[in-house]
Amino acid sequence: MEQRRITMSDIVVGKPLPWDVYDSNNKLLLRKGHVVQRAQQVETLVVRGLFVTAKAEGTTSSQAAVARHVERPSALRLINLATKRLERLLFNLHNESELHPKIVEVVAAIKFAVDTNADVALGCILLNQQSGSYPVRHSVDCAIVSLVVARAMNKPPQEVQDIMTAALLMNVGMLRDHEQLHHREHPLSDEEQDLIRSHPEESVNLLRSAGIIDGNVLNYVLLHHENEDGSGYPFGRASAEIPENAKIIALADRYCARVSSRLYRKSMLPNAALRDILLTEKKNIHPMLAACFIRELGTYPTGSFVRLVNGEVGVVTGRGSSTTTPIVHALVGPRGAPLSFAIRRETHKELHAIREVLHESQAGVRINMQQLWGAEAAL
Repeated sequence: MEQRRITMSDIVVGKPLPWDVYDSNNKLLLRKGHVVQRAQQVETLVVRGLFVTAKAEGTTSSQAAVARHVERPSALRLINLATKRLERLLFNLHNESELHPKIVEVVAAIKFAVDTNADVALGCILLNQQSGSYPVRHSVDCAIVSLVVARAMNKPPQEVQDIMTAALLMNVGMLRDHEQLHHREHPLSDEEQDLIRSHPEESVNLLRSAGIIDGNVLNYVLLHHENEDGSGYPFGRASAEIPENAKIIALADRYCARVSSRLYRKSMLPNAALRDILLTEKKNIHPMLAACFIRELGTYPTGSFVRLVNGEVGVVTGRGSSTTTPIVHALVGPRGAPLSFAIRRETHKELHAIREVLHESQAGVRINMQQLWGAEAAL
């Protein structure tokens, strides 16, 4: 049966479906005439993939407009659902038939979340660290960053998909040990060091045995810990010997690992994490890729807590007029009192310039992402 993919905006919430809806394996999800009551239900389906037969009558533009008017999709919910879906797939790797198409469905859901609101998706990396187990959440975070950077580099859609797929699968070779290693309070043993250095090859072996045979995806997984100067692993390849797409994943991996909190230390401040990667490790990173990374994430990545020159404390919520002057929403006033609602500040203005970056514990405010981005960050 020939299929075509539909999106959330094709379904009119509160109206009968004009066609049967299937997943990518032709399993019937919803019958024609079914009434979807909430956009959140559709988000759950998007993670599994939404398809209709190619001959099915398409939704009219007016119907799509009604759907968007009834309820906006939530990029945050989509990412959380994608994380849960990926966790089930990875922890049941050899019990899943047609694993690759199912992973591609998770990739599509993450893309949809980024297309819904890229700022929310990037903000999740810093502000949504409690959702899901660390190893799986980390892979989703890396896929988001890799997507943003790959698109900025004008990578073809198939390459973008392969990059994201590899980012989601890159650590499956140490999946069950990753959480423990992440929260380790003492130096790693020799055995644990060996586990880390061997996980790219182990991941490829596991993926092949689970039916993942795409050469590009496996190659990116295998080489995502190689360095420009040949100091990486498992093969010590250098420069042109490493595919550029594997380098994108490697850089995303380093950044997301540094900004994630651990039991034995605070997370690195996002601007410090970028500085640490791009300055202290500059010999390991291609300069063109480093420049693209800074351009897309900004000097103050989305989700960073900051204090402004006027004393207000807020969160970076999006791009501004330059990489050093993002949009901030203030949450705490100059005298330390919480504001009744978030106030948008443009940091290119002298009074609202960023004075310093803060840890969440220093910011003195608890937030939910919906405060900052509205319905597109609803739980």
